[in-house]
Amino acid sequence: MSGKDDQPYEFDKARLSTAAVHAGEERQKNASSITDPIFCASTYTFPDSASVIEFVEHKLPREEYGRYGNPSERVVERKLAALEGGEAALLFSSGMAAVVGLLMAKLSGGDEVVLFNECYHRTRELCAKHLSRFGVVTHEVPACDYEAMERAITPRTRLLISESPTNPHLSVVDLERFAGLGRKHGVDTLIDATLGTPYNVRPIEAGIDYVLHSATKYLGGHNDLLAGVIIGPTDKLEPVRKLRGILGSVNSPHNVYLLGRGLKTFELRMERHNANGRAVAEFLASHPRIERVYYPGLETHPYYDVAKRTMRGFGGLVTFLVKDADWKQTAAVVDAVRIPRIAPSLGGVESLIEQPLVMSYYECTPEERRQFGIPDNMIRLSCGVENTEDLIADLTQALER
Repeated sequence: MSGKDDQPYEFDKARLSTAAVHAGEERQKNASSITDPIFCASTYTFPDSASVIEFVEHKLPREEYGRYGNPSERVVERKLAALEGGEAALLFSSGMAAVVGLLMAKLSGGDEVVLFNECYHRTRELCAKHLSRFGVVTHEVPACDYEAMERAITPRTRLLISESPTNPHLSVVDLERFAGLGRKHGVDTLIDATLGTPYNVRPIEAGIDYVLHSATKYLGGHNDLLAGVIIGPTDKLEPVRKLRGILGSVNSPHNVYLLGRGLKTFELRMERHNANGRAVAEFLASHPRIERVYYPGLETHPYYDVAKRTMRGFGGLVTFLVKDADWKQTAAVVDAVRIPRIAPSLGGVESLIEQPLVMSYYECTPEERRQFGIPDNMIRLSCGVENTEDLIADLTQALER
C-alpha cells in the first residue's frame, strides 16, 4: 500500500512548536520508547575488523568514540538546526566552548575579526586577550555603528561578530545590514542570538552565516544544564566539528538529554517570557524610582524601530537604572525582591536578578565600567515564567522600601 500517508512528515519545515517536539527524531525509536534514550557510552564497538574498515572508508553514519559524537546528541543537533532554519548544528559543552571552537577553526595568525563592543564580555575577552597571543587582531567598534564596522574591515578580516540583542543593553542589530557588510567584503558573519532565540529573531533568514546560542539559557530553559550550539552551513561547520573532536569540548549524555527535553516546550516558554518581559518593562518605565529601562519592545528604546521590524517578540530580559541611587542603594533593591533569585545567567523558568557591577564587573575599575556602559545603579532582571502580576507586585514592594 502506498500513497501520501506513507510519506514521512517533514518536521524540519514545520511550525516552531511542532519542530521543537519532533524535528530530528526517528518516529520509531530504540525499544519503542517515545523519548530518545541516554547513551552513556564512551566508546562504540564493531563486530569485526572489516566493519571498522567499512566505517572509515565509507564514513558510515554511526558512532565510534564519545568525543566525536553521541546518537542522542545528533538528534538534538538536527532539532536545533530545524528550529533555526539552518543546514546543520554543532553542540558544545557551553556557549563559550562553541565560540572558542568556531574561532579557532576559522582564524590563523594575522587574521582579523571585527566585533561590536556590546558583545558578551567573555567573547570580547577571548578575542582581545587570548586570541591576540596567537597573532589574531581584534577591532572593537561601537554597537550598531555599521560605518565604523565597515571602516575596520581589511583584506585580512575573516569574521564579523555581534550579539543581537546585546547583553545587558539590549541593542538590536539590523541583521540584513550586518549580513550585507559581510557579503560585500567576502567576510563571514556570526550573530550570538542567545537573547533573541529562534522564536524572536531569524538571523539565517537575514543572510547571517553562523548563529550562536548559549543553549544554557532559553533553549534549555530550566537552569539545569550547560550547553552551546553553532548553526550554519554543513560544509562550513565540518572543520569546526573535526576540531571539536580534538579539543574535546563535547557535552555529557545527560546534558544532551536535558536540552532535548527542554526544547519540547520552547515555544510555550518563550510566549510567557516575552509577555512577562514586556509587562515588567512597561511597569518599570512608568515607575517614579526608575531612571531608564533598556527593553527593545519600548518605544523609548533607541533601536525600537529595528526591533519592531526584525523581532517577533522582545524576550524576557529587562535592564533598568534606579534613579538617584548609588551602588549600595541599588543592591538594596536587588536584595528586597522575593521571587527572582540573585544569580548570573538568564532564560530559565525561574526569574533571576543581578546588579552587573557586583556580579560581572566588580573587579573592573570605574573607568572600565564606564567604558563598558555599566553604571552603579544598573539592574538586570531575567523574567521567568511566573505569573506576571506576581512579578510586578514583587518589584513594587522592592522599589517602595
